[in-house]
Amino acid sequence: MTFLRSILLSAAALSGSLSVYGQVLTQEDSLQAGLISSEKSTVISGYGEAKYQYDLRYNTAAANLTRGVMFLGHKFNDKIAFFSELEIEDAKIEGGEEGGELAFEQLFVKFNLNKDIYLNAGLFIPRIGIINENHLPTTFNGNDRPYTETWVIPATWRELGICLYGKSNKLAGLNYTLGVVNGLSSANFEYGEGIRGGRFEGSNATASNIAVTGSLLYYLENIRLQVSGYYGGSAGLSKREADSLQLNYGAFGTPVMLTEANVQYYNKGFSIRALGALVQIPDAEKINLAYGNNTPGMLFGGYGEIGYNLLKLFNKDTRRNCTLFARYEYMDLNNKIPENGIPNDLLIKSFLVGGLTYQPLKGVIVKADYVFRTTGEPNPALIVNPFPQAQPYYTSNGFFNLGIGYSF
Repeated sequence: MTFLRSILLSAAALSGSLSVYGQVLTQEDSLQAGLISSEKSTVISGYGEAKYQYDLRYNTAAANLTRGVMFLGHKFNDKIAFFSELEIEDAKIEGGEEGGELAFEQLFVKFNLNKDIYLNAGLFIPRIGIINENHLPTTFNGNDRPYTETWVIPATWRELGICLYGKSNKLAGLNYTLGVVNGLSSANFEYGEGIRGGRFEGSNATASNIAVTGSLLYYLENIRLQVSGYYGGSAGLSKREADSLQLNYGAFGTPVMLTEANVQYYNKGFSIRALGALVQIPDAEKINLAYGNNTPGMLFGGYGEIGYNLLKLFNKDTRRNCTLFARYEYMDLNNKIPENGIPNDLLIKSFLVGGLTYQPLKGVIVKADYVFRTTGEPNPALIVNPFPQAQPYYTSNGFFNLGIGYSF
């Protein structure tokens, strides 16, 4: 267990370090690297985060244990290992009351085919975006994960399937993934949340519709470049059911397409991140006709972030981190509306986030940030309880957040 901790805590953020098998690993994967390298056959680890938030518009505050995750892994031999992460959100779940979520975040078996290629089979997180695969609280600035990677890319997005991971022997620094997973459910798309509600996350997923996902990841000195994509069906119905709802039937029927690209740069205390993501739902009009959930035909978002480790001013070799950062995000969650859809400028949002991230060591993080959010005006036709029955809606608001996170 001590050896596992040393592997995890010494892993530099997104450094592209390789395990003993020569595979590219994120900090999320460093749990796996520790397991594979450990002399112990069974390993326990985990991560979590808590947050205090003050709403400057309404002068209210809330405190929450956002999530706690327990990792359990077992190495059968040098070629085959088991990995799982069990997560509880919002501290507890109590029958009959609103609460968090208890769910497996990952549960899969990993097969090392050779030093450069391996397979994951089971419930796994595909390599899409930055935060989806690498979402430990000690790996990103701000108390909240980037909003683009919550609503456009619905992190943490996991599904059942199989995925091949590898690195090129011909072009140094080039890595790739190619996987097949179950598709989405367009019946569960929720207005204003993109495709997030359509995920199955391993629970009674329809497998008559499937999806393919893949990525190219390239390291060039201090730069990390990535593109990824997803294409899958969202109507896992029988032909009779699909025809009755006028939806397209088949493995890729009523498709959803997601593409994203991101770049990261780390050098001499400076860090830069940028990401853009686009979701297209060409049969949105048919989905709205079938389910009346006001699904958009297109949504997109993106962000750029810059940070600097202030401790580098005093000691360029320091291992501690106190990063001053700023991030700007913009998203339009109903950019393209079908004829039977209802537009709402409320879903055009921007976020300006700035603050400090302090890490006395790699496994512990303290965060303080300010979020300024702006949106368009809400469509009155979509307001169920207008003012004065409900509080007035403000197109701008500010939030102060203070939090702590850990990983071990």
